[in-house]
Amino acid sequence: MKKATGNRYLIAGTLLVVLSTFSNKVFSQDENDALRYSFLMPGGTARSMGFGSALGSVGGDFTTLSVNPAGIGIYRRSEIMFTPSLKLNNVEGNYLMESDDDHYTRFNFNNAGVIFSRAERGKRYEKSNWKAVSFGFGFNRLADFNRSYSYGGLMQGPLNSNTHSSFSEVFVADANADPANATTAGTLANLGYESFLINPDSTFSGFSTLANWETGLNQLRAVQERGGVHEILFSLGGNYKEKIMIGATLGLPSLRYTNERFFEEADASGDPDNDFESFRYRESLSTTGRGVNLKLGVIVKPSDAFRFGVAIHTPTWWYRMSEVYNSSLTTNTENFKSVINPSDINPITVVDAPENRFEYSLTTPWRGILSGTVMMGQYGFITADYEYVDYKSMRYNFDNEFTLAESARNRVIKNTFQGASNFRIGIEGRMDNIFLRGGFGYYDNPYKSGDYDFSRMNISAGLGYRTGNFFTDLAFVHTFYKEFETPYTLPAPVVTPSARLNNRLNNLALTIGWKM
Repeated sequence: MKKATGNRYLIAGTLLVVLSTFSNKVFSQDENDALRYSFLMPGGTARSMGFGSALGSVGGDFTTLSVNPAGIGIYRRSEIMFTPSLKLNNVEGNYLMESDDDHYTRFNFNNAGVIFSRAERGKRYEKSNWKAVSFGFGFNRLADFNRSYSYGGLMQGPLNSNTHSSFSEVFVADANADPANATTAGTLANLGYESFLINPDSTFSGFSTLANWETGLNQLRAVQERGGVHEILFSLGGNYKEKIMIGATLGLPSLRYTNERFFEEADASGDPDNDFESFRYRESLSTTGRGVNLKLGVIVKPSDAFRFGVAIHTPTWWYRMSEVYNSSLTTNTENFKSVINPSDINPITVVDAPENRFEYSLTTPWRGILSGTVMMGQYGFITADYEYVDYKSMRYNFDNEFTLAESARNRVIKNTFQGASNFRIGIEGRMDNIFLRGGFGYYDNPYKSGDYDFSRMNISAGLGYRTGNFFTDLAFVHTFYKEFETPYTLPAPVVTPSARLNNRLNNLALTIGWKM
């Protein structure tokens, strides 16, 4: 499919290029980015993971400092612990009737911390209303972004090719929306134009692409995500008359997120002289952030058999984020360039967009947790948590020059998300020094529209051993959920294909600790 070439270089001299700070900024901060950094599932110790992280009224575990800090009031002895873990993740991608599996394994640490506890004893215990006071500090892992996935394929042949659209039409749409974009560095149109993938017609009435979807295009998307959210915390709490435990945690969350992805498209026709062989569009995003929040909690023990807990988590304020975004486009346009310029016979063209850096603030949603535990004496307990998260309260804050973009994104967040109800339930059984555990967690869909389902489920199991001053716990958590991803969108009425991702994420954790 030949395209007009006569005005290829004339356009650069005739278009009025308007450069502005806003037009050169790449805003990757959308509603989905806000959700990624706000969707938390408590990790921490292997003991808590074993019974589904339903810690709101159990207490006596370091992870409780990130769930209900009143749980620190259960402590009677100081302790130190750490939890290495192994991630074993698998994502199956289905796209254009093709299926592809990606596996990823990574070692990291779920938590490490120390509790200093002072408990009254003897006559002082009888006289004192405050039976114990404890202080703890360390970190817990609250979110894990590590996974890799891909879908589609470049060796599919015409039967599994896309015969309805091309990713390259994204570059065309940007150029046709404003022809000046074709010569404005950093725009999608400029990447397509400088790489010879899109070109103006002879009358300047619009741009078109060399990629001919009518004869079929093989498409491949590959994504590699890394990072997570760790929370450094400082907690203080106490036990009042063995009936009421109170506690507070100052949290200092720190996040790191990287996303390396590319979309590749190749001609499925087998024609070596139609001006298009393939292109690869690569993007990379690196985000870091730090913030502060406060957690307050109470646990009430009306009797030895029952415990009830309430906790409130403030939003993370001043979550100061820093992003670096890069993109590039590599094309193989066969003989197209040599027709325009006979001295340039290399069919490969590589164009790098200018690096974009941007800083902004994000406010995450507030959370409330209600919980209850039934104690079975020395044989264990059954416990459950209900957590409400107000996702529609997430907010971006940009610098003054981007107030319009800030308002637009915050309106989208408010209209897209809703409050979500999460449930966690767990059980722990004891046989002498051996503990057996099991748990289940359901994390509700934060999207208002039923077209998007971000809900997730956890199934967990674990065991523990305690003797003297030493304890160790082992846990396995299986998280599974499905999601749909559309690699690109085009103006109506074009409908672009979507991929279905089946996520099966596994976490094997081991906690080792000592009582002091």
